[in-house]
Amino acid sequence: MHFFFSHLYIFLTIIFAVSSQLIIKWKMSSFSLDGYDSIIDKFIFAFSMLFNPYIILSLLFTLLSGLSWMIAMTKFEISYAYPFTTLGFVLIFIVSILVFNELFTWQKLIGLLFIITGIIITSTSL
Repeated sequence: MHFFFSHLYIFLTIIFAVSSQLIIKWKMSSFSLDGYDSIIDKFIFAFSMLFNPYIILSLLFTLLSGLSWMIAMTKFEISYAYPFTTLGFVLIFIVSILVFNELFTWQKLIGLLFIITGIIITSTSL
């Protein structure tokens, strides 16, 4: 239990960041930029999405992720804490398959196993 509470801000950083990315994917996946000819038109469209309540929520989650990370940096060395942020890749991989029906490949799974192995190695190096 002590591990959980001492690492809470690292985990909040990950959860807020992953939630933000998933919201953006969910909201933006129903749009196509094919009808926008110039890069300026694409940026105008993207800017207009800033008024979507879900995108605003996503930006709030990004801010909360940053604030959680700032607090985590008062508790841990960055060389210890930062590898944990790669757990976001693991969560995104799982949710993208379950929610967005994205492609599962064994190569992706092996890559994630390397990430998890790296986290275990670096987290036990204290």
